[in-house]
Amino acid sequence: MRAGDVLLLVVIVTGIALSLIDSATGGDVSAWSQANLYRLTATAGETLGWIGLVMSPLLLLPLIAALLGRFAGLPGPLEALLRIATRWIDAVNTTIGDAARWFALGLVIVTATVVVQRYVFGIAMTGLQESVIYMHALLFLLSSGITLLADGHVRVDIVYSKMSERGKAWTDLIGVYLALIPMGWLILVMSSPYVNASWRILERSRESDGLAFVFLLKAAIPLFAVMMILQGASMAARAALTISGRPVPGHPKPVEGEL
Repeated sequence: MRAGDVLLLVVIVTGIALSLIDSATGGDVSAWSQANLYRLTATAGETLGWIGLVMSPLLLLPLIAALLGRFAGLPGPLEALLRIATRWIDAVNTTIGDAARWFALGLVIVTATVVVQRYVFGIAMTGLQESVIYMHALLFLLSSGITLLADGHVRVDIVYSKMSERGKAWTDLIGVYLALIPMGWLILVMSSPYVNASWRILERSRESDGLAFVFLLKAAIPLFAVMMILQGASMAARAALTISGRPVPGHPKPVEGEL
């Protein structure tokens, strides 16, 4: 079983357990959430924000390593640090991406169910229909990091494929620092007030029989931005190793026959 499968299983079991406890206690879990969840998550979010701000200069290490490796030689401790950071970032995004891949199967099953219900039995379930939106959004937002790791994003390739390995590495490095990280940072900053407002009221569907987790869905936006920034840093670290003439950690290969 993959780490992503374990993560998804833990989330599902936790959700079911909380629902059962809420039903058994007459809504105590829901009442506690309404009273305390925003305060706790706001404090946690602010703390993580400051930690990210303090540690953000570390994003420049791959660029520094590339320049040192090209013109002066890459120090061993810095190379080791790049490899450790790359390994951990790749592991986190791979775990989340592996969990998110199940949303593809869920989309097919739920969409087919909705169509049969509506056009065969004349039944419409708002919550089930909204779950399609949730799965579609989460599939793309949470799998973007592992897709970048596997070099699966669409690119307009005119000269890149004809470059040398070092030329590709310099292109990747420049692209990370001039496009990927600034865009990820912009998404993170612009989405924060939007997500904060949703969490403040624990936003739910406008339909009475809809899903009550709109605030959780919107939280995937800043999570997507953080994942892409970190994976961009991993990509830059690989480029720095290539420029320095050092071995580069391999990219994950798709496992045939698995979802």
